[in-house]
Amino acid sequence: MDTDVQSFVVAHLRRRPAVVETGGFVVGIDPGTTSPYLNYATPLPGARPTARDVAALVAAFRERGLTPRLEFAPDAAPGVEPALREAGFATEAVHEYLVCAPDTFTPPPASAPLARTPSTDAEYAAVDAALSEAFGGGFAPSAEGAARLRRVQEGGGAVRFVRAPDGGCAGAATCSAPAEGTAEAAGVGTRPAFRGRGVAGAVTAAVTGALLARGARSVWLEYSGEGSRRVYERVGYRPQGTRLYLVLPD
Repeated sequence: MDTDVQSFVVAHLRRRPAVVETGGFVVGIDPGTTSPYLNYATPLPGARPTARDVAALVAAFRERGLTPRLEFAPDAAPGVEPALREAGFATEAVHEYLVCAPDTFTPPPASAPLARTPSTDAEYAAVDAALSEAFGGGFAPSAEGAARLRRVQEGGGAVRFVRAPDGGCAGAATCSAPAEGTAEAAGVGTRPAFRGRGVAGAVTAAVTGALLARGARSVWLEYSGEGSRRVYERVGYRPQGTRLYLVLPD
């Protein structure tokens, strides 16, 4: 599964508005933001970069005013981590990822909150604002963020949300369009006032079911804690591997 996930990330980054390929790496760039979480690189499966390859990769980031950063499954490219460490890259995070397949997927119970697909600009803006609040303000809600969510939905992925009593968004999740037979669910978040009500499970199941119904062989995601892991396991996600996040300090 590591190679499938790594191949997916390569294909996913190649969909970005701007792409740089150098020395066995693919850099996905979103010109609308300098966020390192939207501008990052990943190696091709099996890549064995030289010091010159890594220097060219760093230059591709620096000349655009971006932080050199990578996300990848190390077991799919064992030669990459040592080369990056030698160049000074440090660990930002190590995340286990979970995978859901058609034979493990469990739809939500009938009592679960109703997950909807946003359709209007106001609904996409509400989803963007809710996810900003859910993740502690790590990013500010914006017109660009709402537009990015719409592109996910209209580009073959999925965005689902649960409506709050005031008409806004209680929580939401997204899932990329599939590539290499798999798709990534991400951005699963619930506003603090609505946690513990089944919102996260409902939206996770909704985006997962949508992509599996379209023919994806699997959907994968990363989790941030044991509480979220239990939510995902109830939907049918199972442990499969590890992803490594490396960054080059200034």
